[in-house]
Amino acid sequence: MQIIFEYHDVSSSDALEQFTTEKLEKLGSKYEMVIRADVFFKTENTSSDETGKICNIRLSLPGPRLFAEASHDNFSDSVSESVRELERQLQKRKEKMSTY
Repeated sequence: MQIIFEYHDVSSSDALEQFTTEKLEKLGSKYEMVIRADVFFKTENTSSDETGKICNIRLSLPGPRLFAEASHDNFSDSVSESVRELERQLQKRKEKMSTY
């Protein structure tokens, strides 16, 4: 699986990329239909201290693309929530594919 990182108003971080890569590789090994992952990190000015660090992940695979977005006070939590949401979407997609 190919993983592409993009940063919007955020400085790049090797540790964050490594953490995200580990999470997505686990997902990729479980669901081999995933071809590519586009990961977007951005910050947003919010009134709440618990949000503002946004992680968007878009997965390319046969059929429509899957997308998840999460906003927390740090990028690690945002990545974890986005990956959990994508895993739910992949599970649904796999169930639909296996019924044929």
